[in-house]
Parts: sequence; structure tokens; C-alpha cells
Amino acid sequence: MTKLNCIIVDDDLMARKSLERLCLKSDNLNLVATCENGEQALDTLQEGDIDLVFLDMEMPELSGIDLLDACPVMPQVVVISGEEKYAYDAFQYQVADYLKKPINYIRFKAAVEKVLATYTIQHSIEPEDAIFIKVDGRYVRIQFSDIFYIENVGDYVQFHLTKKALIVYSTLKSLADRLPKDKFLKIHRSYIVNLDKIVDIEENTLVVKDKVIPISRANKPQLMKKLNFL
Repeated sequence: MTKLNCIIVDDDLMARKSLERLCLKSDNLNLVATCENGEQALDTLQEGDIDLVFLDMEMPELSGIDLLDACPVMPQVVVISGEEKYAYDAFQYQVADYLKKPINYIRFKAAVEKVLATYTIQHSIEPEDAIFIKVDGRYVRIQFSDIFYIENVGDYVQFHLTKKALIVYSTLKSLADRLPKDKFLKIHRSYIVNLDKIVDIEENTLVVKDKVIPISRANKPQLMKKLNFL
């Protein structure tokens, strides 16, 4: 049976508890975390491996819409709110469904089944040759073959492409989970490289696109194995 890793994001304690009970009642959900604000949700999403977000629209400081804007790679989202006026804004972000508080279990179950159906379709298709990332409020398709390496830059990561570089709000860990393992490898805490783009390898460094990149001692054996060194 497929189980979706989900999180709840709502500043209202009673609403969180109500949703927790609904999630625990479902055989198709694995509740990973409950977040009382958008900042906590961002931190949780940065850890990766989340399939579904139950997202409240009305939160102080970082609202549901703000969170949708801030997260470059968002899993499926079911919006929850006591106000129907937020439904239109939410669906502009192609959310999976909208639930009005107080949430009825039958309606909740239908939303989960809808998300599950989409998840099943997405994971039954052969892996794409590209990744979508959010840049300046829009999703940009990047071909895997166009990526030379990805560099950690504080709270952001920078994609070094054939003709340009793009900075997005994400982590190397979450991106490593989305990139094909046979083509990309995290060789250092600050770098993921496209194995096909490696030009030269020395003792503790390699060269990609004229950039000398360090290789961590822990990751070097895996790198050598993937490159089929004798």
C-alpha cells in the first residue's frame, strides 16, 4: 500500500490537532511533522521526502501564499482555510485540492485519494530528462544535460549551466533526492556534479567547466566506483 509522507502547516493548535487525527485515521498517510508557522514548514520541506502538505492560508508573518512563493520545489498541496476567498488564489498555484474548515472526514478522504491518484501516475512514468525549479516566481525547466554542477550558497543553491547560472532557494540534499543517481553525485557538502561533465580528477579535486571542485574523503570511493575506475 502506498503511503504519502505529509506535513500539516497551521498556526491554530486546535486545527492542527483535528488534522492530525484525520491523518492518523488514513491508511495512506504518514504524518511526518506538524508546523505552527511557515518558517517551520520551510525548514521541514528543505529536509526533502515530503509528498503532501496540508497548508493553512491564514498565518502571521509567512502566509500560505508566501510559503508557496518561497518554496522552489513544492510537493502536492491541499489548502485548508476557514475563508473561501482564498480558494481562487490557491488554485493559481495548481494545488491539489481545497478544504474548508471545519473539515469533514469524507471530504478529507476524497482529497487524499485525489492526491494519491496523481502521485501514482507521476511515479509510474519513466523519469524525466529534466527538473523544474522555481526562479523569480515562475517554474523553469532545466535539462539534466545542461547542468554542469550545483553549488551550495548559504540558504540557496546555484545551478551552473551551459550558458548561465541560476540561484534558487533550496538545499543540496533535497535536490540530490530529485536528480538521477546514475548521472549526478554529491561529492562534497557544498557541491553536486554532473558525472558526464567531469574533465579531470586529481587526488582531492576534480574539474568541471574550468571550476576546481573539492572531493570529500567520504564521497571519493563512491565517485571512483561510479566512474568505473580501474
